[in-house]
Amino acid sequence: MSATANTRPLTHQVTLTVLTLAVFALAMVVGFGIYAAAQADNASLERQKIFIDEGLKDQIASVQREQESVAVWDDAVANVRAGNWTWIEENLSVWMYTYYGHNRVYILDAANRPVHAMQEGKVVDASAYGDDKPALQPSIEKLRRMLAEPQKADASGQPAKMVAEDLVSLQGKPAILSVMALVPSTDRVTQAPGTEYLHVSVEFINDAVIGKIAKKYLLDGARLVPLSQSVGAAAVPLVDSRGIILGYVGWDQERPGLTLVRKMAPALALALLVAAGVLAFLLRRLRRASSALQTSQDEAQFLAFHDTLTGLPNRALFEDRLRRALLRTSQDMAVHEMGRVALLYLDLDRFKHINDTLGHPAGDELVRQTAARLQHTVREVDTVARLGGDEFALILVDIRDIRAAEDIAERLLQKLQEPFKLMEDQVFVSASIGIALSDGGETDADDLLRKADIALYEAKKNGRGRHQVFAGDMDDLLLRKRTVETELRKALDGGSGIRLAYQPVFAANGKTILGAEALIRWGHDVHGALRRRNSLPSPRSAA
Repeated sequence: MSATANTRPLTHQVTLTVLTLAVFALAMVVGFGIYAAAQADNASLERQKIFIDEGLKDQIASVQREQESVAVWDDAVANVRAGNWTWIEENLSVWMYTYYGHNRVYILDAANRPVHAMQEGKVVDASAYGDDKPALQPSIEKLRRMLAEPQKADASGQPAKMVAEDLVSLQGKPAILSVMALVPSTDRVTQAPGTEYLHVSVEFINDAVIGKIAKKYLLDGARLVPLSQSVGAAAVPLVDSRGIILGYVGWDQERPGLTLVRKMAPALALALLVAAGVLAFLLRRLRRASSALQTSQDEAQFLAFHDTLTGLPNRALFEDRLRRALLRTSQDMAVHEMGRVALLYLDLDRFKHINDTLGHPAGDELVRQTAARLQHTVREVDTVARLGGDEFALILVDIRDIRAAEDIAERLLQKLQEPFKLMEDQVFVSASIGIALSDGGETDADDLLRKADIALYEAKKNGRGRHQVFAGDMDDLLLRKRTVETELRKALDGGSGIRLAYQPVFAANGKTILGAEALIRWGHDVHGALRRRNSLPSPRSAA
């Protein structure tokens, strides 16, 4: 009896100690969980704000690109000067609403007087500009000052874009404003400085615009919050160039930390009632779930930047590596002489014939085998990417001169000339390669890719199964070709620009060959192709 009485206080002490330690541990876990959840929620909120900011910047840039498609255009300058209001309505105002969703467009003359106005897809009297003028005037004056100054160059050495943009409030609604001068796209139209007409385009920041941003970044409940309503933490202000808040973009905040706490609460409560073994079991399950989640994320990361058919880098990863290689090369050459970057644009010849004769599975297998041969032929430091279909691009680093790039291209062509085994058939294919080499200074990645594409076109044109190095005159040849296409299109559309002439041609045997029927058929084919092309939506459809 005495022994039992003496042992109970010890049992109580041990029990109390264990309970105290358990409560303390639980408090530590709960406290840390709440703190970690709050930190995770704050970090997630900051990322969501960055997403909204980037989405707004992308939308402003999109408005500028859409406006530039009609502002830099010979026909725009000519028709505005001539006062061709029907053409202006179809190409510069109503078309911008119908195709791009721009809510308001104003055309101003050299003295900033309105000569044309469009609101919500309807042409209105030019005097309607007066209601919006106070909000638009600062950006218009800014552009006029830019036009009066000597034209500057951007970071890539290209002429800087003449555009003035801002966020404005029209009738209490925030909107994206972009002002551009109507300028010629070629030297065929001249324009004296100071005589430029201005194209003023406005797109309201409404739920549709915000919805596109939210869809891109997977944000729920994104909406426009006016100044009259209160906003929570999940909101980004719309601020104009003067620092005035025009409204807010709000959304339903994603709370990963709080969600995790809610999911873990039953498990924590259960941990107080079950044995340590159950807790260990739950921890093991959690580790396995975390490992599976990490594996899934790694797979998703890989699929986001690699081609699913070949495992090669896709276009997104290729463009990132190309820009990094060019940047690294320009920095190294600034310190000491280093090699340059060569871009090879490769395309399989008559790939469609393989698909048509052997089927698409055989075409896919040909693409896979081609990718393997390309990877085995170049160095590990080089990049082989699949841009789509049968098109591949190779980034070669530390290339001393164009001869070295041509040697690699020759090895690639020889490797691809070896027979392929497809569907129990032996197939011989060839490829064409366009080569472009970076210069000694900063090189624009898009420009280098464009040059390689032009060189590939020349290789195809000159017989396929060969490589072609980009030369400076290829740009001029391409421009002349586009000029001829444009003139031919105008002649066909006019109905009287082409005349059929008969000229007999005598063959070696003395027989006369008549080319009239072939010329007529060719003319019909060209005219049909141009009509099909005209069916696509384009701002130049009325040209």
